[in-house]
Amino acid sequence: MKPSLTTRQYALPFVLITSLFFLWGFARAILDVLNKHFQNELQITLTESSLVQVITYLGYFLMAIPAGLYINRFGYRRGVVTGLLLYAAGAFLFVPSGEFDVLYGYLGALFVIACGLTFLETAANPYATELGPAATASSRLNLAQSFNGLGSALAPIIVGGFLFSGSASADVTMPYIVMGFVVVFVALIFYHSRLPEIRHGQVATAEDLRQEHTNGLANLRQLLRRPMFLFGLLALLAYEISEISINSYFINFTTGMGWLTSATASYVLGLSLFIFMGGRFLGSWLMRRIPAQRVLLWCACGSVSCVALLVLTSQFPALSSSRLPLVFLMANYLFESIMFPTIFSLSLQGLGNLTKSASSVLMMTPVGGCGFLLMALMADATGSFVLPFLIPLVGYLVVMLFARRTLLRQA
Repeated sequence: MKPSLTTRQYALPFVLITSLFFLWGFARAILDVLNKHFQNELQITLTESSLVQVITYLGYFLMAIPAGLYINRFGYRRGVVTGLLLYAAGAFLFVPSGEFDVLYGYLGALFVIACGLTFLETAANPYATELGPAATASSRLNLAQSFNGLGSALAPIIVGGFLFSGSASADVTMPYIVMGFVVVFVALIFYHSRLPEIRHGQVATAEDLRQEHTNGLANLRQLLRRPMFLFGLLALLAYEISEISINSYFINFTTGMGWLTSATASYVLGLSLFIFMGGRFLGSWLMRRIPAQRVLLWCACGSVSCVALLVLTSQFPALSSSRLPLVFLMANYLFESIMFPTIFSLSLQGLGNLTKSASSVLMMTPVGGCGFLLMALMADATGSFVLPFLIPLVGYLVVMLFARRTLLRQA
């Protein structure tokens, strides 16, 4: 008999936590639209607009450890509410930033949002893995992350269609005002909800319990002595560099190659992210039948192949003009879809009362989004829209090596 995805006891908490995945997926995917929008409206270069990603994912890096320590001390529910309030505050800061219409004002608001998203992800990712049997942790997290994919897919379609409509009323502050009110409403729901705190079997004594809540730094030192956790950390960072850089570069690449307009590229990016979402649902189903390590290895090989073929076919005018590289680019979204939740859950296996601290360390990896700056610099310096894809190619190779290592350990 296959183990259940969750239990009746945890069904409602799992539904509530899953809603958060949608919210931060939507917020992060808007960045891929903002990047091109600011180039058009503020007359800045690709390298300058890449600061949208850099400042956001730098926020993840700087806030990940404090968020983990806070959640260790006060628990998952307070961590979620704090994250939602920071998210809403950053969204409302777009209003005064819009009055000056200067890039640095928007960057400040995005940094506050990033701090809020770090709290949400640091709490929700490990919490989702705990809300049911350990055997279905990867499957459960992939299912929750599927709704992250839904938010990511809808953001470029809704916000991109609005900002690239050519209408004089297409103000960048409007989507953020709406988001701010929605997030405040969700924060109120969580504030009045009872979410069970998970206790691990390893916490057996009063001293152990005290350390779980107050001695997060000691936990971090213990994590540094776990080679597979460190390998997982590297693999997750490599994945984030690849995935975020490709999303951020998508509209610039397809418009630069002369295939699509900015508005159409936003819709095609949204379609690609729907493929991404479908891949997570498929991955969640597969991992209830096939070991997560094996599925991860297959998908890593698929992503390496897709990006390599994109680079190769772009070198031939006949193939490039047929938009075949775009097909490989979109296919990559299917293969990479399961990588984050699968690497994340595999990296947390067997950590027990170190789980919350480990999660906060893993949530530093979105700083890999700053890797988009490297793609932007390479594109501006070489004049090539294709060569920057060598950066995500290396990232997927690292994920492939991690998947192979975990599969060998399982054997």
